[in-house]
Amino acid sequence: MYIDSHCHINFPELAARMPDILAQMEHNKVTHALCVSVDLPDFPQVLALAHQYPHIYASVGVHPDYEDTPEPSVAQLVELADDPKIIAIGETGLDYFRLQGDLEWQRERFRTHIKASRMTRKPLIIHTRNASEDTIRIMREEGAGTEAGGVAGVMHCFTESLEVARAAIEMGFYISFSGIVTFKSAKELQAVALELPLERILIETDSPYLAPVPYRGKMNEPGFVAHVGEYIAKLKGVPVEEVAAQTTANFRKLFSVPA
Repeated sequence: MYIDSHCHINFPELAARMPDILAQMEHNKVTHALCVSVDLPDFPQVLALAHQYPHIYASVGVHPDYEDTPEPSVAQLVELADDPKIIAIGETGLDYFRLQGDLEWQRERFRTHIKASRMTRKPLIIHTRNASEDTIRIMREEGAGTEAGGVAGVMHCFTESLEVARAAIEMGFYISFSGIVTFKSAKELQAVALELPLERILIETDSPYLAPVPYRGKMNEPGFVAHVGEYIAKLKGVPVEEVAAQTTANFRKLFSVPA
Protein backbone atom coordinates (compact mmCIF):
# COMPACT_ATOMS: atom_id res chain seq x y z
CA MET A 1 0.00 0.00 0.00
CA TYR A 2 1.29 3.47 -0.93
CA ILE A 3 0.40 7.07 -0.14
CA ASP A 4 0.99 9.94 -2.55
CA SER A 5 2.28 12.63 -0.19
CA HIS A 6 2.00 15.49 -2.71
CA CYS A 7 -0.28 15.96 -5.71
CA HIS A 8 -2.48 18.60 -7.35
CA ILE A 9 -5.55 16.67 -8.42
CA ASN A 10 -7.63 19.85 -8.23
CA PHE A 11 -5.81 21.13 -11.34
CA PRO A 12 -8.23 21.06 -14.31
CA GLU A 13 -6.40 18.39 -16.30
CA LEU A 14 -6.77 15.92 -13.44
CA ALA A 15 -10.06 17.09 -11.91
CA ALA A 16 -11.79 16.39 -15.24
CA ARG A 17 -10.68 12.75 -14.98
CA MET A 18 -11.42 12.16 -11.31
CA PRO A 19 -13.14 8.75 -11.66
CA ASP A 20 -10.19 7.45 -13.69
CA ILE A 21 -7.70 9.01 -11.26
CA LEU A 22 -9.30 7.29 -8.28
CA ALA A 23 -9.59 3.97 -10.13
CA GLN A 24 -5.89 4.06 -11.02
CA MET A 25 -5.02 4.77 -7.40
CA GLU A 26 -7.00 1.72 -6.30
CA HIS A 27 -5.46 -0.45 -9.02
CA ASN A 28 -1.93 0.50 -7.93
CA LYS A 29 -2.75 0.14 -4.22
CA VAL A 30 -2.39 3.86 -3.49
CA THR A 31 -4.67 4.23 -0.50
CA HIS A 32 -4.46 7.99 0.16
CA ALA A 33 -3.26 11.23 -1.40
CA LEU A 34 -2.50 14.71 -0.13
CA CYS A 35 -3.83 17.41 -2.46
CA VAL A 36 -1.61 20.43 -1.97
CA SER A 37 -2.72 24.05 -2.15
CA VAL A 38 -0.78 26.52 -4.31
CA ASP A 39 -2.87 29.69 -3.90
CA LEU A 40 -5.84 31.00 -1.96
CA PRO A 41 -8.31 31.58 -4.84
CA ASP A 42 -8.19 27.85 -5.71
CA PHE A 43 -8.06 26.61 -2.12
CA PRO A 44 -11.84 25.98 -1.93
CA GLN A 45 -11.47 23.39 -4.72
CA VAL A 46 -8.71 21.64 -2.78
CA LEU A 47 -10.78 21.55 0.40
CA ALA A 48 -13.90 20.39 -1.47
CA LEU A 49 -12.04 17.37 -2.86
CA ALA A 50 -10.82 16.46 0.60
CA HIS A 51 -14.35 16.63 1.97
CA GLN A 52 -15.79 14.68 -0.96
CA TYR A 53 -13.37 11.76 -0.72
CA PRO A 54 -12.41 10.21 2.64
CA HIS A 55 -9.00 9.09 1.38
CA ILE A 56 -7.98 12.55 0.09
CA TYR A 57 -6.38 15.08 2.43
CA ALA A 58 -5.53 18.73 1.82
CA SER A 59 -3.15 21.53 2.75
CA VAL A 60 -3.46 25.32 2.73
CA GLY A 61 -0.77 27.64 1.45
CA VAL A 62 0.60 29.80 -1.36
CA HIS A 63 3.38 28.54 -3.63
CA PRO A 64 6.52 30.73 -3.89
CA ASP A 65 6.18 30.90 -7.69
CA TYR A 66 2.80 32.64 -7.50
CA GLU A 67 3.68 36.31 -7.61
CA ASP A 68 0.40 37.90 -8.72
CA THR A 69 -1.91 36.30 -6.20
CA PRO A 70 -3.49 37.34 -2.88
CA GLU A 71 -0.86 37.37 -0.16
CA PRO A 72 -1.76 35.22 2.85
CA SER A 73 -1.53 36.46 6.42
CA VAL A 74 -0.68 34.30 9.40
CA ALA A 75 -4.19 34.76 10.79
CA GLN A 76 -5.77 33.77 7.48
CA LEU A 77 -3.72 30.60 7.15
CA VAL A 78 -4.48 29.66 10.75
CA GLU A 79 -8.21 30.16 10.20
CA LEU A 80 -8.29 28.19 6.94
CA ALA A 81 -6.26 25.36 8.49
CA ASP A 82 -8.92 24.86 11.19
CA ASP A 83 -10.47 21.89 9.44
CA PRO A 84 -9.78 18.21 10.17
CA LYS A 85 -9.05 17.45 6.50
CA ILE A 86 -6.35 20.14 6.38
CA ILE A 87 -3.26 18.30 7.59
CA ALA A 88 -0.47 20.65 6.49
CA ILE A 89 0.60 24.23 5.79
CA GLY A 90 1.98 24.87 2.30
CA GLU A 91 3.31 24.40 -0.11
CA THR A 92 5.65 27.20 0.75
CA GLY A 93 9.34 27.99 0.47
CA LEU A 94 11.69 29.67 -1.97
CA ASP A 95 12.29 29.35 -5.70
CA TYR A 96 15.12 31.33 -7.29
CA PHE A 97 14.95 29.35 -10.53
CA ARG A 98 11.71 30.58 -12.08
CA LEU A 99 11.71 34.11 -10.65
CA GLN A 100 14.51 36.65 -10.42
CA GLY A 101 15.04 40.16 -9.07
CA ASP A 102 14.06 41.32 -5.61
CA LEU A 103 12.46 38.27 -4.03
CA GLU A 104 12.13 39.57 -0.50
CA TRP A 105 8.36 39.14 -0.82
CA GLN A 106 8.99 35.43 -1.35
CA ARG A 107 11.07 35.19 1.81
CA GLU A 108 8.43 37.06 3.82
CA ARG A 109 5.71 34.74 2.51
CA PHE A 110 7.82 31.78 3.62
CA ARG A 111 8.16 33.26 7.11
CA THR A 112 4.38 33.75 7.24
CA HIS A 113 3.80 30.07 6.55
CA ILE A 114 6.32 28.96 9.17
CA LYS A 115 4.57 31.12 11.76
CA ALA A 116 1.22 29.59 10.79
CA SER A 117 2.69 26.10 11.09
CA ARG A 118 3.94 26.83 14.58
CA MET A 119 0.56 28.26 15.63
CA THR A 120 -1.55 25.44 14.16
CA ARG A 121 0.96 22.67 14.98
CA LYS A 122 0.48 21.39 11.44
CA PRO A 123 3.53 20.31 9.38
CA LEU A 124 5.09 22.42 6.66
CA ILE A 125 5.35 21.37 3.03
CA ILE A 126 8.47 23.10 1.71
CA HIS A 127 9.41 23.76 -1.90
CA THR A 128 12.99 24.87 -2.52
CA ARG A 129 14.76 25.31 -5.84
CA ASN A 130 18.11 27.05 -6.33
CA ALA A 131 17.55 28.56 -2.89
CA SER A 132 18.64 25.92 -0.39
CA GLU A 133 20.94 28.20 1.63
CA ASP A 134 18.24 30.81 2.25
CA THR A 135 15.62 28.11 2.79
CA ILE A 136 17.56 26.42 5.60
CA ARG A 137 18.54 29.79 7.08
CA ILE A 138 14.95 31.04 7.28
CA MET A 139 13.75 27.71 8.65
CA ARG A 140 16.24 28.09 11.49
CA GLU A 141 15.51 31.77 12.07
CA GLU A 142 11.75 31.19 12.29
CA GLY A 143 11.95 28.04 14.37
CA ALA A 144 10.71 25.54 11.81
CA GLY A 145 11.13 21.94 12.85
CA THR A 146 11.14 20.04 16.08
CA GLU A 147 14.56 21.27 17.23
CA ALA A 148 13.20 24.77 17.88
CA GLY A 149 9.89 23.67 19.34
CA GLY A 150 8.11 23.93 16.04
CA VAL A 151 6.51 21.23 13.94
CA ALA A 152 8.16 18.79 11.58
CA GLY A 153 7.51 18.89 7.86
CA VAL A 154 8.67 17.68 4.49
CA MET A 155 11.05 18.93 1.84
CA HIS A 156 8.90 18.01 -1.13
CA CYS A 157 10.08 16.99 -4.61
CA PHE A 158 13.62 17.01 -3.28
CA THR A 159 16.42 17.77 -5.75
CA GLU A 160 19.07 19.26 -3.47
CA SER A 161 22.32 17.89 -2.03
CA LEU A 162 22.85 15.32 0.69
CA GLU A 163 24.05 18.13 2.98
CA VAL A 164 20.76 19.99 2.58
CA ALA A 165 18.82 16.79 3.21
CA ARG A 166 20.75 16.11 6.39
CA ALA A 167 20.26 19.69 7.60
CA ALA A 168 16.52 19.34 7.12
CA ILE A 169 16.42 15.94 8.81
CA GLU A 170 18.25 17.40 11.81
CA MET A 171 15.31 19.80 12.15
CA GLY A 172 12.87 16.90 12.13
CA PHE A 173 11.91 17.08 8.46
CA TYR A 174 11.28 14.26 6.03
CA ILE A 175 12.62 14.13 2.46
CA SER A 176 10.14 13.38 -0.31
CA PHE A 177 11.16 11.97 -3.66
CA SER A 178 9.12 12.41 -6.83
CA GLY A 179 9.34 10.76 -10.23
CA ILE A 180 12.56 12.69 -10.85
CA VAL A 181 14.45 10.06 -8.86
CA THR A 182 13.60 7.48 -11.56
CA PHE A 183 15.13 9.54 -14.40
CA LYS A 184 18.37 8.21 -15.89
CA SER A 185 19.88 11.70 -15.63
CA ALA A 186 19.21 11.98 -11.88
CA LYS A 187 22.36 10.20 -10.68
CA GLU A 188 23.16 12.75 -7.96
CA LEU A 189 19.62 12.61 -6.60
CA GLN A 190 19.68 8.82 -6.65
CA ALA A 191 22.88 8.93 -4.60
CA VAL A 192 21.09 11.10 -2.03
CA ALA A 193 18.14 8.69 -1.86
CA LEU A 194 20.52 5.78 -1.37
CA GLU A 195 22.16 7.47 1.62
CA LEU A 196 19.01 8.50 3.48
CA PRO A 197 17.29 6.10 5.88
CA LEU A 198 13.85 4.88 4.84
CA GLU A 199 12.55 6.18 8.16
CA ARG A 200 12.94 9.77 6.85
CA ILE A 201 11.63 9.28 3.29
CA LEU A 202 8.26 10.04 1.71
CA ILE A 203 7.21 9.46 -1.89
CA GLU A 204 5.07 11.65 -4.12
CA THR A 205 4.00 12.39 -7.68
CA ASP A 206 3.66 16.21 -7.69
CA SER A 207 1.10 15.35 -10.36
CA PRO A 208 0.20 16.40 -12.97
CA TYR A 209 3.96 17.00 -13.37
CA LEU A 210 7.09 14.84 -13.34
CA ALA A 211 5.67 11.45 -14.23
CA PRO A 212 8.09 8.66 -13.28
CA VAL A 213 9.59 6.13 -15.64
CA PRO A 214 7.90 4.38 -17.51
CA TYR A 215 5.45 7.28 -17.93
CA ARG A 216 8.00 10.08 -18.24
CA GLY A 217 6.74 12.85 -20.53
CA LYS A 218 3.09 11.97 -19.92
CA MET A 219 0.59 13.47 -17.52
CA ASN A 220 1.30 12.30 -14.00
CA GLU A 221 -1.29 11.12 -11.48
CA PRO A 222 -1.33 9.78 -7.89
CA GLY A 223 -1.51 6.14 -8.95
CA PHE A 224 1.95 6.44 -10.47
CA VAL A 225 3.55 6.96 -7.04
CA ALA A 226 3.87 3.19 -6.88
CA HIS A 227 6.62 3.42 -9.51
CA VAL A 228 8.55 5.86 -7.32
CA GLY A 229 8.33 3.41 -4.43
CA GLU A 230 9.38 0.51 -6.62
CA TYR A 231 12.40 2.42 -7.90
CA ILE A 232 13.56 3.36 -4.40
CA ALA A 233 13.24 -0.27 -3.34
CA LYS A 234 15.39 -1.36 -6.28
CA LEU A 235 17.91 1.42 -5.58
CA LYS A 236 18.27 0.41 -1.94
CA GLY A 237 18.09 -3.31 -2.58
CA VAL A 238 15.17 -3.87 -0.22
CA PRO A 239 11.75 -5.48 -0.76
CA VAL A 240 9.21 -3.13 -2.32
CA GLU A 241 6.82 -4.05 0.49
CA GLU A 242 9.27 -2.55 2.97
CA VAL A 243 9.37 0.76 1.11
CA ALA A 244 5.58 0.83 0.81
CA ALA A 245 5.06 0.08 4.50
CA GLN A 246 7.73 2.47 5.79
CA THR A 247 6.79 5.46 3.61
CA THR A 248 3.14 4.95 4.53
CA ALA A 249 4.03 4.84 8.23
CA ASN A 250 6.16 7.97 7.80
CA PHE A 251 3.27 9.84 6.20
CA ARG A 252 0.87 8.84 8.96
CA LYS A 253 3.35 9.85 11.66
CA LEU A 254 4.23 13.22 10.12
CA PHE A 255 0.68 14.30 9.31
CA SER A 256 -1.01 12.62 12.31
CA VAL A 257 -3.20 10.47 10.08
CA PRO A 258 -4.42 7.35 11.92
CA ALA A 259 -4.23 3.93 10.31
